Amino acid sequence: MANYCDICGKGTQAGCRVSHSNRHSNHTWKPNLQKVRAVTDGVIKHINVCTRCLRSGKVNRSV
Repeated sequence: MANYCDICGKGTQAGCRVSHSNRHSNHTWKPNLQKVRAVTDGVIKHINVCTRCLRSGKVNRSV
Protein backbone atom coordinates (compact mmCIF):
# COMPACT_ATOMS: atom_id res chain seq x y z
CA MET A 1 0.00 0.00 0.00
CA ALA A 2 1.26 3.44 -0.86
CA ASN A 3 2.27 5.78 1.96
CA TYR A 4 0.72 8.92 0.50
CA CYS A 5 -2.72 10.31 -0.25
CA ASP A 6 -3.64 10.41 -3.95
CA ILE A 7 -5.64 13.63 -3.45
CA CYS A 8 -3.50 15.92 -1.28
CA GLY A 9 -0.14 14.08 -1.31
CA LYS A 10 0.09 13.79 2.46
CA GLY A 11 2.79 11.24 3.30
CA THR A 12 4.97 9.82 6.02
CA GLN A 13 6.57 12.33 8.38
CA ALA A 14 9.81 11.66 10.26
CA GLY A 15 11.05 13.13 13.49
CA CYS A 16 12.24 12.33 16.98
CA ARG A 17 10.28 11.01 19.90
CA VAL A 18 11.47 12.79 23.06
CA SER A 19 11.14 11.09 26.44
CA HIS A 20 10.69 12.75 29.83
CA SER A 21 14.46 12.49 30.39
CA ASN A 22 14.99 14.25 27.01
CA ARG A 23 16.35 11.19 25.21
CA HIS A 24 15.70 11.27 21.45
CA SER A 25 14.76 8.27 19.32
CA ASN A 26 13.70 8.18 15.69
CA HIS A 27 10.01 7.86 14.93
CA THR A 28 7.75 8.02 11.87
CA TRP A 29 4.15 9.17 11.67
CA LYS A 30 1.99 7.70 8.91
CA PRO A 31 -1.22 9.26 7.60
CA ASN A 32 -4.54 7.52 8.17
CA LEU A 33 -5.09 6.18 4.65
CA GLN A 34 -8.18 4.37 3.44
CA LYS A 35 -8.53 2.51 0.15
CA VAL A 36 -11.83 3.68 -1.36
CA ARG A 37 -13.69 3.38 -4.65
CA ALA A 38 -13.97 6.85 -6.09
CA VAL A 39 -14.93 8.50 -9.35
CA THR A 40 -11.91 10.18 -10.95
CA ASP A 41 -12.18 11.60 -14.49
CA GLY A 42 -15.46 9.72 -14.98
CA VAL A 43 -13.85 6.34 -14.18
CA ILE A 44 -14.34 4.34 -10.99
CA LYS A 45 -10.95 3.56 -9.41
CA HIS A 46 -9.56 2.30 -6.13
CA ILE A 47 -7.45 5.10 -4.66
CA ASN A 48 -5.67 5.72 -1.36
CA VAL A 49 -7.17 8.73 0.40
CA CYS A 50 -6.44 10.21 3.82
CA THR A 51 -9.36 10.59 6.19
CA ARG A 52 -9.00 14.38 6.17
CA CYS A 53 -9.80 14.44 2.42
CA LEU A 54 -12.70 12.01 2.89
CA ARG A 55 -14.20 14.10 5.67
CA SER A 56 -13.84 17.41 3.84
CA GLY A 57 -15.63 16.10 0.74
CA LYS A 58 -12.74 16.29 -1.72
CA VAL A 59 -13.54 12.76 -2.97
CA ASN A 60 -16.62 11.67 -4.94
CA ARG A 61 -17.18 8.13 -3.71
CA SER A 62 -18.91 5.64 -5.98
CA VAL A 63 -21.88 3.70 -4.70
